[in-house]
Amino acid sequence: MPAFRAATAEQAAFLRDLLANGLLIETGVPGVYGQGAAFERVRLGFTDAVARAGAPDNAEPMRFPPLFPRYQLEKNGYLGSFPHLAGTVFSFDGSEAQAQEQEARAARHEDWAEFQTMTDLVVLPAACYPVYPEIAKRGPLPRGGAIVDTGSAWVFRHEASDDPARMQSFHMHEFVRIGSPEDVLAFRNVWLERAESLFERLGLAATSEIAADPFFGRAGRMLAANQRDQELKFELVALVGGPEPTAIASFNFHQDHFALAYGLSLEGGGPVQTGCAAFGIERCTLALLRAHGPDLDAWPLGVRAELWP
Repeated sequence: MPAFRAATAEQAAFLRDLLANGLLIETGVPGVYGQGAAFERVRLGFTDAVARAGAPDNAEPMRFPPLFPRYQLEKNGYLGSFPHLAGTVFSFDGSEAQAQEQEARAARHEDWAEFQTMTDLVVLPAACYPVYPEIAKRGPLPRGGAIVDTGSAWVFRHEASDDPARMQSFHMHEFVRIGSPEDVLAFRNVWLERAESLFERLGLAATSEIAADPFFGRAGRMLAANQRDQELKFELVALVGGPEPTAIASFNFHQDHFALAYGLSLEGGGPVQTGCAAFGIERCTLALLRAHGPDLDAWPLGVRAELWP
């Protein structure tokens, strides 16, 4: 089991309010919730607002399922950096007698893992991951590179908590840039400005911070420090469930990590790098509910017009 992250008293109270108002629906597993009608209305409205903000890029839409080939996760380095967050898919592949024993143990809530075998699938941890191998199949990109809109995709991070902002299963909407280092950095900076403007129109007090990914172990701490030193990752943080701001969107410069992993190239040569703008849709939804309350009809007119034009 992953390490459980206990919520603060304020976060726990926020979760109780969300459940009591039918915004979230309890499943019995920390960080895994159903979403009620009002929550879904805000989530979809925010997703559409993000899509409108990205319209000037004329990004190519790509949509992928919440499952990802295991060999791709092995190839792109995720297991080295985030082994504690990965989710793998196992399935039964045994005899009839083993199936009966598995069912008997499961009925007693005993361990039945020995009857399960790893499949060739993992649960998608980031919406952008399927984009890189797909773009690589096309061969050298034109000089302008590529921009891809992943839409709002289900992703998974294996970390349990009763902090409503730290869900294990949630939607991530990403805009991916592949091209020259200059183009990627410009794209990231433009999206940071766009997101700040969008959150301002939505009545969210979000601030920008230099950040780092939650890398694993001692080597991971060095990677995180290097990421901060080079200002490769910025986050917009806002109040969600507790007294301290929580990251609700990130703006990332991957340098050549994915380009090298997948052999991405440009016509005529030159360095290829990647970056993305990523929105945690549930966290943004929670931040809106925290800012404006559970009664959507009482929200400011400007906010409602932005979400539901």
